[in-house]
Amino acid sequence: MFGKSNKGVGLELVVKRFNGLFGKSNKGVGIELAPERVNIVQLRKQGQGLKLETFTSVAVPEGIVTDGQINDPAAMAQLIQQGLAESKIKTSRVATGVPGRDSIVRIIPVPAELDDKELREMVLNHEAGLYLPYPREEADVDYQKLGYFVDEDGIEKVYVLLVATRKEITDTYINTFEQAGLQIDVLEINSFALIRTIRDQLRQFGPQEAAVLVDIEFDSTEIAIIVNGVPQFSRTVPIGTYQMQTALARTMSLPTSRDMELLHGMIIPPTPIDGGKTGVTELDPGMAAILRVLGELTDELRRSIDFYLNQSENLEVAQILLAGPGGGLQQLDEFFTQRLSLPTTQIDPIGALSLEVDTDKYPQVQRSGLAIVLGLGMREV
Repeated sequence: MFGKSNKGVGLELVVKRFNGLFGKSNKGVGIELAPERVNIVQLRKQGQGLKLETFTSVAVPEGIVTDGQINDPAAMAQLIQQGLAESKIKTSRVATGVPGRDSIVRIIPVPAELDDKELREMVLNHEAGLYLPYPREEADVDYQKLGYFVDEDGIEKVYVLLVATRKEITDTYINTFEQAGLQIDVLEINSFALIRTIRDQLRQFGPQEAAVLVDIEFDSTEIAIIVNGVPQFSRTVPIGTYQMQTALARTMSLPTSRDMELLHGMIIPPTPIDGGKTGVTELDPGMAAILRVLGELTDELRRSIDFYLNQSENLEVAQILLAGPGGGLQQLDEFFTQRLSLPTTQIDPIGALSLEVDTDKYPQVQRSGLAIVLGLGMREV
């Protein structure tokens, strides 16, 4: 993992307007604002590990979040307050994250001889402007040193992880939490929180082995290729659980639901063949509709992997890791293994963190959707 911190990936955006960098409290409260749910978790240290003190999830009505952006901060603030009240959590400072689609993540080489002040000036004011698709003054930018290397000319350099998001996005999050009576200690990118949750799992891979993190969210999927615990490539695809639910509802002549219950009950056949048949049994129309959406997602995932491998020497994909609300669908790991000929695993953040929980309350099919909020909570412990 990068940096000297034993917390793993933990870069947050510069939000010094309201708090110092690497802010930290002992409350362990993480809040994830997803398009369909507000997830709130509180973790506490217990011996060498962590204890899940409380977890609450509040449904988000349609229209409050569109394309990952909060349209109605006041309504979202009310939902946050509702979730905190249900959790009986009393805190004023929290960690939260922004979707990857609203962020820029780049790894850039800079001269190693720069001191901290010179490095900061160069990265934040010069290099950042080269990589942003919008004016530098419109961005909140942060960075973290990764590791030293010697380039082909024999010059020692250091890789720096550059992260940026638009100030208007940052401001919306600050405003939303202020209306909920809260201050953001840490504002980071969701994928970094997710990586923190599964950091021990990622340590099993060598420096030439890439893990592909596939975070299937409500209306999009974040694809991130991770090497040495650091995201090297990321891409957002507009396919998520909502697209699956819409396809399913259409074939069954049902209204489209934002609730995952129907999808969680489905078992994905791992080896469908063209023509909508598996073995001798006809697929039911609902499953066939879901498989069409998953087929599109598989194609996008294959393109992303091929694109990255074509840019990289001596690197192989060791494993695909499924996360997010859609990552835990029954037998989805087998489906991707068959389709992509790559070993695929559904992550279990509760197991990864050795949290003791009621298994009835946290069924396996729902666990992969907890990875981001648990990672946010870890940031605060």
